[in-house]
Amino acid sequence: MEIKNTEEVKSESLSFVEEIIKNDLAEGKNGGKIQTRFPPEPNGYLHIGHAKAICMDFGMAEKYGGVCNLRFDDTNPAKEDVEYVDAIMEDIKWLGFKWGNVYYASDYFQQLYDFAIELIKEGKAYIDEQTSEQIAEQKGTPTVPGVASPFRDRPVDENLELFQKMQAGDVEEGSMVLRAKIDMANPNMHFRDPIIYRVKKIPHHRTGSKWNVYPNYDFAHGQSDFFEGVTHSLCTLEFVPHRPLYDLFVDWLKTSRGETENIEDNRPRQTEFNKLNLSYTLMSKRNLLILTQEGVVSGWDDPRMPTICGMRRRGYSPESLRNFVKMIGYTKYDALNEYAMLESAVREDLNKRATRLSAVLNPVKLIITNYPEGQVETLDATDNPEDENSKHHTIEFSRELWIERDDFMEDAPKKFFRLSIDREVRLKNAYIIKCTGIKKDADGNIEEIYCEYDPLTKSGMPEANRKVKGTIHWLSTQHCIPVEVRNYERLWQVENPRDEIKKYSDEHEGIRGIEAMRPFLNPDSLVVNTNAYIEKYGAEFKPLDYIQFQRIGYYTPDKDSTKEHLIFNRTVGLKDSWAKASK
Repeated sequence: MEIKNTEEVKSESLSFVEEIIKNDLAEGKNGGKIQTRFPPEPNGYLHIGHAKAICMDFGMAEKYGGVCNLRFDDTNPAKEDVEYVDAIMEDIKWLGFKWGNVYYASDYFQQLYDFAIELIKEGKAYIDEQTSEQIAEQKGTPTVPGVASPFRDRPVDENLELFQKMQAGDVEEGSMVLRAKIDMANPNMHFRDPIIYRVKKIPHHRTGSKWNVYPNYDFAHGQSDFFEGVTHSLCTLEFVPHRPLYDLFVDWLKTSRGETENIEDNRPRQTEFNKLNLSYTLMSKRNLLILTQEGVVSGWDDPRMPTICGMRRRGYSPESLRNFVKMIGYTKYDALNEYAMLESAVREDLNKRATRLSAVLNPVKLIITNYPEGQVETLDATDNPEDENSKHHTIEFSRELWIERDDFMEDAPKKFFRLSIDREVRLKNAYIIKCTGIKKDADGNIEEIYCEYDPLTKSGMPEANRKVKGTIHWLSTQHCIPVEVRNYERLWQVENPRDEIKKYSDEHEGIRGIEAMRPFLNPDSLVVNTNAYIEKYGAEFKPLDYIQFQRIGYYTPDKDSTKEHLIFNRTVGLKDSWAKASK
């Protein structure tokens, strides 16, 4: 692939990460090329936090003429599954990115194992038979040096023999680990003889039962980057203290191979940026898995989930997520981003691409008493008035209509500009009407609204410019389709559910899992409405199509929708109603 000259990249405000990449390219490091990777662990579905990393990893490679590979960090067979591999690939493609190659950490198991053997031979690694609790205790604290393991000076030949027994399956899980021999007094706790291999007698989804020892993340990650030729390892801020260890292991690997020339100019470089933290959202895979297992949500792709597949099913566009990531930017400090900002990005994008449909979600019948019985008019409607090249469709108008119950008020105040007795409104794209009366049932609920129309006020006619203060939408009762509407709201009632759950757990004798979550879940996060109607044109749309129910909000057909039973998910309202309701 031809590498772009950095001068060709248009001038704009760059993130600090991009500035680093641009300077490295200008200085000719790594041969003046860029190669990145996106390295998810296939133990769950990607969430919007991963979308930020995807935009950085793939975006920088794309912008500067490099390549971004997809590498699955499959070093923990107990939690990984092919289902997650397939889902991750689908999410990346949906976001609009393409990888150069697909790799797995398991591709390098033999090379990593051989490297571990070399470290043992060089006296840089040893087998420790302490328990995990003993190892943790003797590591000390950031201000108190650790205590050397009693096995630290074990002879090389004995370490080699024991490591080979670990791999042969002759050692029980937890009874032995391989540790790197670095510095038990180092203020960076990651340098205090970190564990680099442990025994896991679990079949791997790619390698089967070939391996009984698996490398830890810190040992596998940097070496995998080196094997692949990665130039820039871009990750989040929690890996800042890991970076010195990342660099040390790469240096050891290069030295063991005799590749010491220009070691600083030819190496993968780790750079960290802030995570995407979102208010009213819980994003850890562990907690999301609990929500799915406990039936709080219908699955990983439930539209209330912060997963990419959940947001896709809810009707978010990939462009809106990429725009949101660009809005919040990349910094060196963590912050809590407002959920309202995400919804604003979604609205702004969908306004440009969503087809406008008429829908009535809380219907009451309106009868135009002076409109000829049996007459039906076909009116023109624009799919999207924001697009000058938009298609048009037709909608039927008749004597009996559905309107929104909230668009009528019997005793309306002066500032109520919708329909009321003896007041006029315009029916969108149709006529001006005036309310003449109502009919109520035995409980006092309005059953029917009676109006008269002015036939000279049809939209597009000379008299149509007569001013009225309100416009409402409608549907012909005989020319619309009944639908199910799923109105989604935020799953959590509190701004920072992670902190609130922890606090609640600490205050209630260690209550964990779903029981610690329940007090903070929003009971109205899903409201199902089976008494709703849309115009017939709505039957032509399929899941992931973008629709605006006029004057109501943005919606998309759900994957459960059929021709016989149409289901629409609310993506987002036309305005931020949550902030007002939560005050």
